[in-house]
Amino acid sequence: MIVKSVNIGEKKVINYKGKIVETGIFKYPVEGAIFLGEEDVENDAVIDRRYHGGIEKAVYGYSENHYAYWKNLYPNLAWDYGMFGENLTISNLEETEIYVGNTYQLGEVILEVTKPREPCFKLGLRFGTQAVLKQFWNSSKSGIYFKVLKTGKVAVGDTLLLIKKAENSPTIAAVYDTTKP
Repeated sequence: MIVKSVNIGEKKVINYKGKIVETGIFKYPVEGAIFLGEEDVENDAVIDRRYHGGIEKAVYGYSENHYAYWKNLYPNLAWDYGMFGENLTISNLEETEIYVGNTYQLGEVILEVTKPREPCFKLGLRFGTQAVLKQFWNSSKSGIYFKVLKTGKVAVGDTLLLIKKAENSPTIAAVYDTTKP
């Protein structure tokens, strides 16, 4: 599993159904390395800390492999890595094969798998339709939140290496399946 893109975003203000909404979902690829801190990614907008950022959701990773599925459903969007609000776009990141509690080395960083992403209406803002939420829930393509055990920099080309497999733990896909509305 290799990092294909590192993504950060600024706070964006949107008028959604007559209500002003602040969001950090609009993330885009950046040049160079990004710093993964204990509670978030340096210089990345985290707006609502009830649902994003913090120890258990410091970094969000999404599989590059899932992009083809979504591009087929939404061919008219301007596609960039970061479309799902992920900080790290990683090749072959497969929710059915990654266990909660697995520990990985990535660049200077050590990460622990914590939970799947549960989408909210802000993903619909990025896609221009709230229909994407049901499609996201009906897939196993949730992406993965990580806890940062050792802070540091990560760059394109870094390899996600398993250093400790969790024992008696569910996969991210299994956990995601139990959280579906």
